[in-house]
Amino acid sequence: MKNKQLSRLTPISFLQAFVIQSINLGRKKSLEQSDNDNYIQHLGLSASSCFEATARKQLEYEGALTHDQYADVIIEIKNQIGGGFSRVSSDVGAIRVENTRCPFGDRVKETPELCQMTSSVFGGIAARNFGYAKVELKKRIAAGDTHCEVSIHLDLDSSQEQAGDAYYSQDGAIISKSNHSETIVQIEEKTAQNWCHCGAAETGARQNPRNIVIGQSPSMGEVLNSIEIVAPTLANVLIGGETGVGKEIIARAIHTVSGRNQEKFVAVNCGAIAESLIESALFGHEKGAFTGAYNVHKGFFERACTGTLFLDEIDSLSLSGQAKLLRILQEGEFERVGGRQVIKADVRIIAASNRPLKDLVTAGDFRKDLFYRLNIVPIHIPPLRDRREDIGALADYFLGQLSDKYQKPKKSLGEQAWRKVMLYDWPGNVRELENVFERAFLFTRGPIIEDIPVELNDSDSDSVSDGNLNMIKKKVAREIEIKMLQDALTRFSGNVSAVAREMEITPRAVHQKLKKHHIEAAAYRNK
Repeated sequence: MKNKQLSRLTPISFLQAFVIQSINLGRKKSLEQSDNDNYIQHLGLSASSCFEATARKQLEYEGALTHDQYADVIIEIKNQIGGGFSRVSSDVGAIRVENTRCPFGDRVKETPELCQMTSSVFGGIAARNFGYAKVELKKRIAAGDTHCEVSIHLDLDSSQEQAGDAYYSQDGAIISKSNHSETIVQIEEKTAQNWCHCGAAETGARQNPRNIVIGQSPSMGEVLNSIEIVAPTLANVLIGGETGVGKEIIARAIHTVSGRNQEKFVAVNCGAIAESLIESALFGHEKGAFTGAYNVHKGFFERACTGTLFLDEIDSLSLSGQAKLLRILQEGEFERVGGRQVIKADVRIIAASNRPLKDLVTAGDFRKDLFYRLNIVPIHIPPLRDRREDIGALADYFLGQLSDKYQKPKKSLGEQAWRKVMLYDWPGNVRELENVFERAFLFTRGPIIEDIPVELNDSDSDSVSDGNLNMIKKKVAREIEIKMLQDALTRFSGNVSAVAREMEITPRAVHQKLKKHHIEAAAYRNK
């Protein structure tokens, strides 16, 4: 069985799976505890060089690391494999980090020796950059604590030595880990390079947005073209359109097609955040920052780090909230409320608005400077009533999804249902279409949905006619006939006689309709 932890092949994920399996194998061979510890220490030290190089590249750090940059590097490494590390206050010459979520998951309690890998990775990088370090594992989830707490002393004094402390030093090309005067592990720098080739597939394969976004109208074609162009870049995107048109779907498509597709996509409804909580929600807060702040809280920017942050309904942010957002977009960094640590914001921003932001800028309700920061690449999604060519594809998709969701055979729309679907104005856009289809699917007993729960009125005809209602009706009738033929051919596996019996016409008439619409019955016989 393929190990799920190897599904994303990086030096870190490979080591994560390899170490767990190695420990289990060692236990089966009745290895002593000290042997396991030394084995993990050796793995951590040998891998730390490659991990550091990867983190430096992501953080764009060159040359000798400062203490603050060192903290950024070790946090970047651990959080890349799923940890919840953040920096907390510490003494001068020391770095202290806390972890709320172990990178090795719940299984770390089965293999607490893995904590030695954290020690050796942190210590190895510190020794390589500063010549020495002392690492203290003060609290550990693996030992039953609620969180992990690690202190790395970079200004080492021999008088600080205590039993159990781990010391790391570099002598030429050799890095050593010792406990007091006893040397436990030594590795050569060249050994560390054996891990570096594992990072060749750090970014997942990019997908084609046309396989993600459903739409065949010219207007949606323009949207898809924009996604293909902007997704591989770092440019901020502003998505506009009415409520329910699918702005979050477009944002997710941009993320999926981008080079960040293996990282998190975090969606935030700005309209649902209370004014007094905006700063804490976006940037997080430190323990004790205000009444009720009992723990370190990571904001949306920190949670989306190295991934994509989707700010929906950005037009609902107050001017004060807009000012706070503008700062992080300009500086690329932020601080938690009540914190002193500057945190870099390596985040792709996609924003969305139900109202034209230009109009809000003119009215003085939206900051002009923030608008220009967000509106680098604007993408407008037209309402469903202006792209009725997409309704057929959306109908097929939603009916298929409903069939899977409720574990029932796929259902099709009858002629009356198709007529309503094509003529209705859809003020709620794609979201309303999906909800209406779900109700119709649930309350239809047979395979054909004869009606859908919407009411047509004169405005619906007006909205599609554009002065030529007869032409639109003919187009709708053609679309209905095509869909009914395709659905029937699918149900009867391309059997024209069966289709004719259901439609109560002759097989010859069916063949004529198929020829008219360029539909090949044979294409449905193997479905």
